[in-house]
Amino acid sequence: MLVETCASRSGTSPRPAADGKRDHDDAPDTAGAFARLAVLDDGPERDAVRDELVTAWLPMAHRIAGKFRDRGESIEDLRQVAALGLVKAIDRFDPERGAFESYAVPTITGEIKRHFRDRMWALRVPRRVQDLRNKVRVARRELSQSPGSGEPTVADIAAHTGLTEEEVGAGLEALESFSTLSLDAELSSGDDGHSLADRLGAPDSSYDVVVDREAAKEGLRRLPERERAILYMRFFEDMTQNRIADQLGISQMHVSRLISRSCARVRDEVLGRREQPGPSDTAGPRPT
Repeated sequence: MLVETCASRSGTSPRPAADGKRDHDDAPDTAGAFARLAVLDDGPERDAVRDELVTAWLPMAHRIAGKFRDRGESIEDLRQVAALGLVKAIDRFDPERGAFESYAVPTITGEIKRHFRDRMWALRVPRRVQDLRNKVRVARRELSQSPGSGEPTVADIAAHTGLTEEEVGAGLEALESFSTLSLDAELSSGDDGHSLADRLGAPDSSYDVVVDREAAKEGLRRLPERERAILYMRFFEDMTQNRIADQLGISQMHVSRLISRSCARVRDEVLGRREQPGPSDTAGPRPT
């Protein structure tokens, strides 16, 4: 594409500043080309003038892209984004409203920042948090560059930016959250290395058991003494229904009915649907 092939070419000469010095080697004088572009209709001639302008100003776009290197994106991709911003600036520029460079620089810079905002975050982060991150990052750099200053504190950054300490904290967290870490990433080297996934917790079923026991306590206390004894023998002493029946002098079928009825009553109380208790079965001897 055009923005890839014309990086090393420049169709015009650098523009001199008012004092005779050039602002940048990549700021050419293209006022005449923009004047022609403004009056041309769509067609091959207009496309040729537009390509000439892109070629002339592409070095400036690459220079702006270079300011964002070392932020997790390749310089080649940043140059492509900057070139896209340049094309947008050329298409939208009105020569009667001032110098092209004054319009193009913020346009290209904004395109690159939008790229970081929308494409580079591994997780979607609210725009407000991204803005806090940028403010905190700039403040940390400015405060660290002061003579004799150490690492700025949260309070220092808050005072410098006018943010609250909570907002600074959110911005600092976002600074460390630009990219995600794979669960398979090794956290230590060597043969005994382990991954992040090895450190993740798992649900503990024992908590459910504790909750169930605490929820059933009150219902168990409300049961008749013999039914509590039957449940204890069955579920805590692991006795069969036949052994319980022999010990209490009742039938195995009777034991089965008592267990079912007691469990249903406790369950209903736990679930908040307490039923009116029926007449207590008093047949048979009490356990000793």
